[in-house]
Amino acid sequence: MPVKVLVVDDSGFFRRRIAEILNADIGIEVVGTAEDGQKAVDAVKELDPDVVTMDIEMPVMDGITAVRKIMADHPRPILMFSSLTTEGAQATLDALEAGAVDFLPKRFSDMAGDEDSARALLRRRVRSLARSRARSSSAPGGDRPKTEAPVSERRQAADRKASETARETPKPPVARPPAPLSSLRAVLIGTSTGGPVALQEVLKHLPANFPLPVVLVQHMPASFTPAFAERLDAICPIRIKQAVDGDFLRPGTALLAPGGQQLTLERGSQTRVRVTESPAGTIYKPSVDAAFESAVDALRGQVLAVILTGMGADGREGVRALKGCGAQVWSQDAATSVVYGMPAAVAEAGLTDHVYPLPEIGPALVKGFC
Repeated sequence: MPVKVLVVDDSGFFRRRIAEILNADIGIEVVGTAEDGQKAVDAVKELDPDVVTMDIEMPVMDGITAVRKIMADHPRPILMFSSLTTEGAQATLDALEAGAVDFLPKRFSDMAGDEDSARALLRRRVRSLARSRARSSSAPGGDRPKTEAPVSERRQAADRKASETARETPKPPVARPPAPLSSLRAVLIGTSTGGPVALQEVLKHLPANFPLPVVLVQHMPASFTPAFAERLDAICPIRIKQAVDGDFLRPGTALLAPGGQQLTLERGSQTRVRVTESPAGTIYKPSVDAAFESAVDALRGQVLAVILTGMGADGREGVRALKGCGAQVWSQDAATSVVYGMPAAVAEAGLTDHVYPLPEIGPALVKGFC
């Protein structure tokens, strides 16, 4: 059966354009359109699409509110269309927090080098998200759970709980890391589709005094990574900043690779990052492979490499190089991945030491290193 898609946008031209692109794929069928968020909520209930494409700014009900309502009552993959501006980045991150699983630039010239490539990318993304829904629906527990309270409310509640616990409970002694992890010098995390939410889930567990530096490589446009780093830093105990050329790796600090560029690691008396322009023809900007492969020399492979949800196989060859130097490798499982592409590529190549559900990765890092 073809993938059923609902297209939501207040622009009739854009709705027709997206529908035309998707319907050109024999495996996809646009079953309906909607011009505002309220009609989108109603159409999801009536048409039961496999995937929804959603605009952000719309009359009657905006896209973020619509995402929240859909995910609360009839959860399914929602692909946001966003402008690549600072305001667009903030709104898109809000939509991902509300329950959307991925986004694409609304202007096709920002999506790919030519129109045909952009069209193919959109169709691939929709098919991949539909497969993720089929996988999650067949897993125990069914569709994605209802959305939680906003991050600010959860953070305040967590802070109150932590404060009360600290007053009432004596702090236990810090356990030594297991032998395989005790000699490691950094944690490297690579991700793509579904990564913004996955990274937040992992990093919220890491304390401010986490003993190792962390490097984050998330496929994301250049205009998005500054806002994403600021958001993560505001809600996670560990310090998080967008990397700049020359930054040193420091314990308790996570450096996010800037979008549109490449981050690599450079050996010296203290390991530092290099941020450079991407060579012509580079697919991923930033690339997980490039960052991970540079750690072979810079850190002698003494790292824990973690591959989270994402489309494609970026990270597999970098992990392979690190594994040859004795690095430890963890990957996210299929059931909790928005798209089981990158973790699957590593696992199917026999490179993964441990496979974890997403909620267990952060606690496992704390247990292993704190």
